[in-house]
Amino acid sequence: MSVIKTEGLTHVYSMGTPFQKIAVEDVNLEINEGEFIGLIGHTGSGKSTLIQHLNGLLEPTEGRIYIDGEDMWADKSKIRDFRFKVGLVFQYPEYQLFEETVYKDIAFGPKNMGLDEKEIEKRVFESAIAVGLAPELIEKSPFELSGGQKRRVAIAGVLAMEPRVLILDEPTAGLDPYGREVILNLIKKYHEEKNKTIIWVSHSMEDIARFAEKVLVMNESKVFSFGTVEEVFRNNKEIENIGLSIPQITKICRSLSEKGFDIDSGIFNVEAARDSILKLLKKKEG
Repeated sequence: MSVIKTEGLTHVYSMGTPFQKIAVEDVNLEINEGEFIGLIGHTGSGKSTLIQHLNGLLEPTEGRIYIDGEDMWADKSKIRDFRFKVGLVFQYPEYQLFEETVYKDIAFGPKNMGLDEKEIEKRVFESAIAVGLAPELIEKSPFELSGGQKRRVAIAGVLAMEPRVLILDEPTAGLDPYGREVILNLIKKYHEEKNKTIIWVSHSMEDIARFAEKVLVMNESKVFSFGTVEEVFRNNKEIENIGLSIPQITKICRSLSEKGFDIDSGIFNVEAARDSILKLLKKKEG
Protein backbone atom coordinates (compact mmCIF):
# COMPACT_ATOMS: atom_id res chain seq x y z
CA MET A 1 0.00 0.00 0.00
CA SER A 2 1.21 3.50 -0.83
CA VAL A 3 2.11 5.75 2.09
CA ILE A 4 1.76 8.83 -0.14
CA LYS A 5 -0.56 9.20 -3.12
CA THR A 6 -1.45 12.29 -5.12
CA GLU A 7 -4.23 12.62 -7.66
CA GLY A 8 -4.20 15.54 -10.08
CA LEU A 9 -2.24 17.66 -7.61
CA THR A 10 -2.08 21.23 -8.90
CA HIS A 11 -1.01 24.42 -7.20
CA VAL A 12 -1.34 27.94 -8.60
CA TYR A 13 0.35 30.87 -6.86
CA SER A 14 -1.34 34.31 -6.93
CA MET A 15 -4.49 32.85 -8.49
CA GLY A 16 -6.56 35.40 -10.43
CA THR A 17 -3.84 38.08 -10.44
CA PRO A 18 -1.41 39.22 -13.16
CA PHE A 19 1.28 37.28 -11.24
CA GLN A 20 -0.52 33.94 -11.48
CA LYS A 21 1.89 31.03 -11.82
CA ILE A 22 1.35 27.28 -12.00
CA ALA A 23 3.91 25.71 -9.66
CA VAL A 24 2.84 22.06 -9.89
CA GLU A 25 0.38 20.71 -12.44
CA ASP A 26 -1.57 17.45 -12.51
CA VAL A 27 0.93 15.46 -10.42
CA ASN A 28 -0.10 11.82 -9.96
CA LEU A 29 2.24 9.85 -7.71
CA GLU A 30 2.31 6.75 -5.57
CA ILE A 31 5.16 6.33 -3.08
CA ASN A 32 5.31 3.08 -1.13
CA GLU A 33 6.32 2.37 2.45
CA GLY A 34 10.09 2.21 2.91
CA GLU A 35 11.09 3.61 -0.49
CA PHE A 36 14.08 5.95 -0.83
CA ILE A 37 13.17 8.54 -3.46
CA GLY A 38 15.61 11.02 -4.98
CA LEU A 39 13.82 14.17 -6.21
CA ILE A 40 15.58 16.21 -8.90
CA GLY A 41 14.74 19.13 -11.17
CA HIS A 42 15.70 22.68 -12.06
CA THR A 43 15.13 25.61 -9.77
CA GLY A 44 11.50 26.50 -10.44
CA SER A 45 10.57 23.00 -11.63
CA GLY A 46 8.09 22.51 -8.78
CA LYS A 47 10.18 20.43 -6.35
CA SER A 48 9.82 22.68 -3.32
CA THR A 49 6.13 23.32 -3.91
CA LEU A 50 5.53 19.57 -4.21
CA ILE A 51 7.25 18.64 -0.94
CA GLN A 52 5.47 21.44 0.95
CA HIS A 53 2.16 19.90 -0.17
CA LEU A 54 3.20 16.48 1.10
CA ASN A 55 3.80 18.02 4.54
CA GLY A 56 0.54 20.00 4.50
CA LEU A 57 2.22 23.41 4.42
CA LEU A 58 0.41 24.22 1.19
CA GLU A 59 -3.16 23.31 0.25
CA PRO A 60 -3.73 22.14 -3.33
CA THR A 61 -5.52 24.44 -5.75
CA GLU A 62 -6.85 21.23 -7.31
CA GLY A 63 -6.44 17.53 -6.67
CA ARG A 64 -5.97 15.37 -3.59
CA ILE A 65 -3.19 14.09 -1.36
CA TYR A 66 -3.55 10.85 0.57
CA ILE A 67 -1.35 9.83 3.50
CA ASP A 68 -1.84 6.17 4.47
CA GLY A 69 -5.00 6.23 2.37
CA GLU A 70 -6.48 9.22 4.23
CA ASP A 71 -7.32 12.43 2.37
CA MET A 72 -5.07 15.05 3.95
CA TRP A 73 -7.44 17.97 3.41
CA ALA A 74 -10.78 16.22 4.00
CA ASP A 75 -10.86 17.71 7.51
CA LYS A 76 -8.66 20.80 7.89
CA SER A 77 -8.72 20.51 11.68
CA LYS A 78 -6.57 17.35 11.38
CA ILE A 79 -3.84 18.86 9.20
CA ARG A 80 -1.47 19.14 12.18
CA ASP A 81 -1.57 15.36 12.62
CA PHE A 82 -0.36 14.85 9.04
CA ARG A 83 2.61 17.15 9.68
CA PHE A 84 3.74 14.76 12.40
CA LYS A 85 3.43 11.84 9.97
CA VAL A 86 5.42 13.57 7.23
CA GLY A 87 8.54 15.26 8.61
CA LEU A 88 10.12 17.99 6.49
CA VAL A 89 13.74 19.15 6.90
CA PHE A 90 14.16 22.44 5.05
CA GLN A 91 17.29 23.56 3.27
CA TYR A 92 19.73 25.09 5.81
CA PRO A 93 17.57 23.86 8.72
CA GLU A 94 20.14 25.06 11.26
CA TYR A 95 18.84 28.60 10.68
CA GLN A 96 15.62 27.50 12.39
CA LEU A 97 17.33 26.50 15.66
CA PHE A 98 16.20 28.81 18.44
CA GLU A 99 16.19 27.07 21.83
CA GLU A 100 18.71 27.49 24.66
CA THR A 101 20.04 23.94 24.43
CA VAL A 102 20.34 21.14 21.89
CA TYR A 103 18.02 19.06 24.10
CA LYS A 104 15.25 21.66 23.99
CA ASP A 105 15.56 22.10 20.24
CA ILE A 106 15.24 18.37 19.55
CA ALA A 107 12.40 18.13 22.11
CA PHE A 108 10.35 20.92 20.50
CA GLY A 109 8.45 18.68 18.06
CA PRO A 110 7.67 15.86 20.53
CA LYS A 111 6.43 18.46 23.07
CA ASN A 112 4.02 19.83 20.47
CA MET A 113 2.76 16.29 19.95
CA GLY A 114 1.66 16.29 23.61
CA LEU A 115 4.00 13.49 24.70
CA ASP A 116 4.97 13.05 28.35
CA GLU A 117 8.45 14.02 29.60
CA LYS A 118 9.71 10.43 29.79
CA GLU A 119 8.81 9.72 26.17
CA ILE A 120 10.24 13.07 25.07
CA GLU A 121 13.55 12.33 26.80
CA LYS A 122 13.69 8.89 25.19
CA ARG A 123 13.08 10.34 21.72
CA VAL A 124 15.61 13.15 22.18
CA PHE A 125 18.44 10.79 23.08
CA GLU A 126 17.50 8.20 20.45
CA SER A 127 17.41 10.87 17.74
CA ALA A 128 20.69 12.41 18.91
CA ILE A 129 22.35 8.99 18.71
CA ALA A 130 20.81 8.38 15.27
CA VAL A 131 22.46 11.51 13.86
CA GLY A 132 25.77 10.92 15.64
CA LEU A 133 25.62 13.72 18.22
CA ALA A 134 27.92 13.13 21.20
CA PRO A 135 26.11 13.03 24.60
CA GLU A 136 28.16 15.97 25.91
CA LEU A 137 26.59 18.23 23.26
CA ILE A 138 23.01 17.69 24.46
CA GLU A 139 23.06 20.45 27.09
CA LYS A 140 25.13 22.88 25.01
CA SER A 141 23.67 25.84 23.15
CA PRO A 142 23.14 24.86 19.49
CA PHE A 143 24.83 28.12 18.52
CA GLU A 144 28.13 26.88 19.95
CA LEU A 145 28.23 23.98 17.48
CA SER A 146 29.82 23.66 14.06
CA GLY A 147 27.72 23.97 10.90
CA GLY A 148 27.60 20.21 10.42
CA GLN A 149 26.61 19.61 14.06
CA LYS A 150 23.84 22.22 13.83
CA ARG A 151 22.53 20.45 10.73
CA ARG A 152 22.43 17.18 12.67
CA VAL A 153 20.54 18.81 15.54
CA ALA A 154 17.93 20.12 13.11
CA ILE A 155 17.52 16.70 11.50
CA ALA A 156 17.31 15.06 14.94
CA GLY A 157 14.45 17.42 15.83
CA VAL A 158 12.41 16.02 12.93
CA LEU A 159 13.42 12.39 13.62
CA ALA A 160 12.27 12.79 17.23
CA MET A 161 8.69 13.07 15.98
CA GLU A 162 9.12 9.60 14.42
CA PRO A 163 7.48 10.51 11.11
CA ARG A 164 6.35 7.80 8.69
CA VAL A 165 7.92 9.83 5.88
CA LEU A 166 11.09 11.93 6.09
CA ILE A 167 11.54 14.65 3.46
CA LEU A 168 14.92 16.37 3.19
CA ASP A 169 15.46 19.43 0.99
CA GLU A 170 19.15 19.54 -0.03
CA PRO A 171 20.36 18.25 3.37
CA THR A 172 24.05 18.63 2.47
CA ALA A 173 23.88 22.16 0.98
CA GLY A 174 26.75 24.37 2.11
CA LEU A 175 28.66 21.63 3.95
CA ASP A 176 32.28 20.70 3.30
CA PRO A 177 33.00 17.27 1.72
CA TYR A 178 33.45 15.58 5.12
CA GLY A 179 30.23 17.09 6.49
CA ARG A 180 28.34 16.07 3.35
CA GLU A 181 29.52 12.48 3.63
CA VAL A 182 28.58 12.32 7.32
CA ILE A 183 25.02 13.53 6.65
CA LEU A 184 24.55 11.25 3.63
CA ASN A 185 25.70 8.18 5.53
CA LEU A 186 23.47 9.06 8.49
CA ILE A 187 20.45 9.26 6.18
CA LYS A 188 21.40 5.96 4.54
CA LYS A 189 21.83 4.25 7.92
CA TYR A 190 18.52 5.66 9.19
CA HIS A 191 16.73 4.33 6.13
CA GLU A 192 18.30 0.88 6.45
CA GLU A 193 17.59 0.56 10.18
CA LYS A 194 14.11 2.13 10.37
CA ASN A 195 12.80 1.30 6.88
CA LYS A 196 11.12 4.70 6.76
CA THR A 197 10.07 6.33 3.50
CA ILE A 198 12.56 9.02 2.47
CA ILE A 199 12.14 11.73 -0.15
CA TRP A 200 15.41 13.51 -0.70
CA VAL A 201 15.79 16.63 -2.86
CA SER A 202 19.27 16.97 -4.34
CA HIS A 203 21.14 18.56 -7.24
CA SER A 204 23.92 15.95 -7.02
CA MET A 205 23.29 13.19 -9.53
CA GLU A 206 26.22 11.23 -8.09
CA ASP A 207 24.62 11.23 -4.64
CA ILE A 208 21.22 10.29 -6.07
CA ALA A 209 22.81 7.39 -7.97
CA ARG A 210 24.62 6.19 -4.82
CA PHE A 211 21.80 6.32 -2.31
CA ALA A 212 18.33 6.48 -3.90
CA GLU A 213 16.24 3.53 -5.05
CA LYS A 214 13.90 5.55 -7.25
CA VAL A 215 14.20 8.95 -8.93
CA LEU A 216 11.44 11.49 -9.43
CA VAL A 217 12.28 14.11 -12.07
CA MET A 218 10.26 17.34 -12.10
CA ASN A 219 10.31 19.64 -15.12
CA GLU A 220 8.19 22.72 -15.82
CA SER A 221 5.80 21.96 -12.93
CA LYS A 222 5.09 18.39 -14.07
CA VAL A 223 6.45 14.91 -13.44
CA PHE A 224 8.93 14.30 -16.25
CA SER A 225 10.00 10.84 -15.12
CA PHE A 226 9.56 8.52 -12.15
CA GLY A 227 11.15 5.09 -11.85
CA THR A 228 14.11 3.16 -10.52
CA VAL A 229 17.51 4.83 -10.66
CA GLU A 230 18.47 2.51 -13.52
CA GLU A 231 15.30 3.25 -15.51
CA VAL A 232 15.69 7.02 -15.16
CA PHE A 233 19.41 7.27 -15.90
CA ARG A 234 19.12 4.82 -18.81
CA ASN A 235 17.23 7.64 -20.50
CA ASN A 236 20.16 9.95 -19.79
CA LYS A 237 19.93 11.86 -23.06
CA GLU A 238 16.35 12.88 -22.26
CA ILE A 239 17.53 14.04 -18.82
CA GLU A 240 20.25 16.16 -20.44
CA ASN A 241 17.79 17.52 -23.00
CA ILE A 242 15.84 19.23 -20.23
CA GLY A 243 19.09 20.75 -18.96
CA LEU A 244 19.88 18.46 -16.02
CA SER A 245 23.20 16.75 -15.50
CA ILE A 246 23.74 13.00 -15.21
CA PRO A 247 26.34 11.10 -13.13
CA GLN A 248 29.88 11.51 -14.49
CA ILE A 249 30.31 7.74 -14.66
CA THR A 250 27.21 7.53 -16.89
CA LYS A 251 28.76 10.09 -19.26
CA ILE A 252 31.97 8.05 -19.41
CA CYS A 253 30.17 4.75 -20.08
CA ARG A 254 27.96 6.33 -22.73
CA SER A 255 31.02 7.81 -24.44
CA LEU A 256 32.74 4.39 -24.46
CA SER A 257 29.59 2.77 -25.83
CA GLU A 258 29.36 5.37 -28.60
CA LYS A 259 32.98 4.61 -29.51
CA GLY A 260 32.07 0.97 -30.09
CA PHE A 261 32.98 -0.61 -26.76
CA ASP A 262 30.57 -3.25 -25.44
CA ILE A 263 29.56 -1.29 -22.33
CA ASP A 264 26.08 -0.46 -21.10
CA SER A 265 25.48 3.26 -21.70
CA GLY A 266 23.03 3.40 -18.78
CA ILE A 267 25.48 2.49 -15.99
CA PHE A 268 25.09 4.94 -13.11
CA ASN A 269 27.59 3.84 -10.44
CA VAL A 270 31.34 3.29 -10.29
CA GLU A 271 31.12 -0.33 -9.12
CA ALA A 272 29.01 -1.39 -12.11
CA ALA A 273 31.31 0.51 -14.47
CA ARG A 274 34.37 -1.22 -12.98
CA ASP A 275 32.78 -4.65 -13.37
CA SER A 276 31.75 -3.91 -16.94
CA ILE A 277 35.21 -2.67 -17.93
CA LEU A 278 36.93 -5.65 -16.27
CA LYS A 279 34.59 -8.01 -18.11
CA LEU A 280 35.43 -6.27 -21.37
CA LEU A 281 39.17 -6.53 -20.70
CA LYS A 282 38.89 -10.23 -19.93
CA LYS A 283 37.07 -10.78 -23.21
CA LYS A 284 39.87 -9.05 -25.11
CA GLU A 285 42.52 -11.06 -23.27
CA GLY A 286 40.65 -14.27 -24.09
